[in-house]
Amino acid sequence: MTMSSLSVPDPGAPRIYTVDLDSGDIVDRTPFEGVQAQIIAHRKRFPNEILIGLNKDNEQLHDVYHLDLRSGELEKIAENPGFLAWIVDNDLKVRAAIAPQPDGGFVLLVRDTEQSDWRPLVVVPSDDAIGFGPLGFTADGTGMFLASPIGVNASRLVKMDVASGDVVEVLAEDPSCDVVGADIDADTREPRIAFFLKEKLEYVVLDPSIQADVDAIRKIQNGDFGITDTDHADKTWLVSFNVDDGPVKYYVYDRDSKKATFLFEHRPELSNYTLAPMEPFAFKTRDGLEVHGYLSFPVGEPRTNLPAVINVHGGPWARDSWGFNPEAQWLANRGYLCVQINFRGSTGYGKNFVNAGDKEWGGKMQDDISDVAKWVVDQGYADPARICIYGGSYGGYTTLVGATFTPELYACAVSIVGPSNLKTFIETIPPYWLPQIALMHKRVGNPETEAEFLWSRSPLSKVDNISIPLLIAHGANDPRVKLAETEQIVDAMKKKGISYELLVFPDEGHGFAKPENRLKFYAAAEEFLAKHL
Repeated sequence: MTMSSLSVPDPGAPRIYTVDLDSGDIVDRTPFEGVQAQIIAHRKRFPNEILIGLNKDNEQLHDVYHLDLRSGELEKIAENPGFLAWIVDNDLKVRAAIAPQPDGGFVLLVRDTEQSDWRPLVVVPSDDAIGFGPLGFTADGTGMFLASPIGVNASRLVKMDVASGDVVEVLAEDPSCDVVGADIDADTREPRIAFFLKEKLEYVVLDPSIQADVDAIRKIQNGDFGITDTDHADKTWLVSFNVDDGPVKYYVYDRDSKKATFLFEHRPELSNYTLAPMEPFAFKTRDGLEVHGYLSFPVGEPRTNLPAVINVHGGPWARDSWGFNPEAQWLANRGYLCVQINFRGSTGYGKNFVNAGDKEWGGKMQDDISDVAKWVVDQGYADPARICIYGGSYGGYTTLVGATFTPELYACAVSIVGPSNLKTFIETIPPYWLPQIALMHKRVGNPETEAEFLWSRSPLSKVDNISIPLLIAHGANDPRVKLAETEQIVDAMKKKGISYELLVFPDEGHGFAKPENRLKFYAAAEEFLAKHL
């Protein structure tokens, strides 16, 4: 959030702030220029302390600092020898870490105390790397809860013995869908609910003592709920509901009475509008792979022959999900069918689906996007002459690929902070990504050994093919996809006499955070779409 009273740092280097709930005073706790701050852990037993990560001494690595929230005192408690992540126990002690491996996999390391030596607990092969993640230690520190796809296709919620590394219990699993998280009891540190994200969020209740509460919460209203916070006695819960056609709603839920009291909506003005439902769909691509996505139709309009926008998610190791999506609502409100697709390489559908995207940037991943453009036409939903490809980050890359590899499918394209040259993109990733470079090489390509391959998958290599209107937007301070990625393809288009529209924001990073810049971009994009669709 941008506030007028704050000097907001570059979006590539977020800081940590505290807010006094009585006075409203805001204090910057990490006032270091060019330093990325991360919150690593906080625990109920230590209300005035948190552990944070700062890449202050080495821009590639985040050391662990103890922050006293009362005094503001910062103390470095763990120096990073090359770890990607830290895991903290119930005593707020750094007890585990993730270290990268040359093949793109990881090693989960543990230690018995903060003075003990690190020892390997689990070796995670590169094919399992994206779906693997520690969720925390047991209360006594002898076990650990993990999301792990090792030995299976989809990540399971498991309990592991820290002494032996053996999985002692499988708490929740689904053969085709990854566990995406768990609600952890603040006192017992035991998972109470496991979450699986399918078309919508699905819940597996692990603690029978809260089953009646979950049943009662589900009756409050429709939507995907989350337990946002609890009081110290665990008698009062703050519950949120995410819906597709309105704002997020918050309630106070009383466990004794099983009653809920409405608090507020996160954007109450949205309740004044009739918004578009987000409708799940699935289809099979040209090579028989089933992919899933969401359609948002203009409300009250016939569902035939519509102008359509293929809105491609970033990542690419992420996914679109059901719920309120501002861009989907914006597009549907303006009369466009918004199409969101979880192409191969997207997360959540098991490691086989993720790994099917390896070395397929601009290849089969792009085929999936091309296929969905044809699918919405075949269903009669979209006018084949009025389809736009649109996206940011990886979605911006696919937009440039669409404009250069398959321009015949689209009437226009909108690329936001998208790479145009995969070789230079990988060579200039931010320093704090370098520990994961082996994974980038495995899943995208190695500039040193596969330069020709990366060039063949780069939009810049086929700039001559651009035959559709193109809008490109970028932040000048982008640390992830450097502005040079846009400058390269713009220079090439200039030399070849290809027309384009360009927006460069001098005070933005990877995406547009400031409201005035967001309004400027969306106004330009809206005008562009209206003109060409």
